[in-house]
Amino acid sequence: MAKPGSKSSNGANLGFEEKLWQAADKLRNNMDAAEYKHVVLGLIFLKYISDAFREQHVFLIRDSAAGADPEDPDEYRAENVFWVPKEARWNHLQNAAKKPNIGKLIDNAMDAVEKDNPILKGVLPNNYARPALDKQRLGELIDLIGTIGLGDYESRSKDILGRVYEYFLGQFADAEGKKGGQFYTPDRLSGFLSR
Repeated sequence: MAKPGSKSSNGANLGFEEKLWQAADKLRNNMDAAEYKHVVLGLIFLKYISDAFREQHVFLIRDSAAGADPEDPDEYRAENVFWVPKEARWNHLQNAAKKPNIGKLIDNAMDAVEKDNPILKGVLPNNYARPALDKQRLGELIDLIGTIGLGDYESRSKDILGRVYEYFLGQFADAEGKKGGQFYTPDRLSGFLSR
């Protein structure tokens, strides 16, 4: 596993990943790392697809005079971008991060994304509303993840998602006392990381 300040497998300097991990781990409280990794990684993926969607949405709004429809899911699919329904968009979730029902809102967002993107069916976590998950800390985690760009063109070209995901998997492995190789990205999700 790469150490902070070293280079990752894609040659990019690490740095913010460690700070992000330290903050996310602090929010973990007493939750087991094996359980918490699904909470964090699911939110990171949702932020990634929401960022890519938002960037395409802005482009389509600018191009709407030429007939583009920013609310047509096919406009996004044609560009290999996931359609993200309004209730699943990151800005909607971040605006609701301090509400006591944030867990239910995230579960609904994951369901909506899976419904509108059948290729994701059964892939996304959907247990954010469970009582054991501290909703205040969950809101803080949303705010934290909201500080990084993941899915816009610049971030995709630097593989920010891959760097964060790889770093977090290694950190979760360490937190569980396992070797990093014992964690894997589920086959169905790994293809989406390269989008």
